[in-house]
Amino acid sequence: MQARNNRPSQAKVLRVFRKVHRQTGALLFVFFFVISISGLFLGWKKHSGDLILAKTQKGTSTDLKQWLSIDSLHQTAVLLFKDSISNTLSSEVDRIDIRKDKGMVKFVFKTDYWGIQLDGATGKLLKIEKRRSDFIENIHDGSILDAYFNTSNGQIKLVYTSIMGIALLIFTITGFWLWYGPKRMRRNASQ
Repeated sequence: MQARNNRPSQAKVLRVFRKVHRQTGALLFVFFFVISISGLFLGWKKHSGDLILAKTQKGTSTDLKQWLSIDSLHQTAVLLFKDSISNTLSSEVDRIDIRKDKGMVKFVFKTDYWGIQLDGATGKLLKIEKRRSDFIENIHDGSILDAYFNTSNGQIKLVYTSIMGIALLIFTITGFWLWYGPKRMRRNASQ
């Protein structure tokens, strides 16, 4: 008897969850679409045939004692950037990725997602790459808006990822309840 008296309140909870689920979904549809597509690309980046992420090349030596200094490699990378990519773009390096096991150093530039792979021992150019995966990652996590609006400390990324994370949590809870709630109501009604 108590289960039947409880049925209207369970139905009310289901209606509220359905409304929250539907309105949140409609409001954030575009963002979830962008996150899902960019997430698919990021998941496939190493299997894209160098389209999204260039293959890491191999240098001649994995012995760091035989390598050129980081300063020397940096100067070579900057020179190659100016000669091969652009002498008008900023050649400021965002990060240096040392791959000892591959015998190479990757210089990633702050401007326009460019990267240069050099042999760590000889300084020879191994690959110039357009880092599309970095661009896709910036779309995925919202940091592209921080770059566009020139904000400091990634405030837009923080707000964006917080909203999307909370929304995903809400979708998980309401979606589960929309699936489980009717089953529970039917089970209680049959008792």
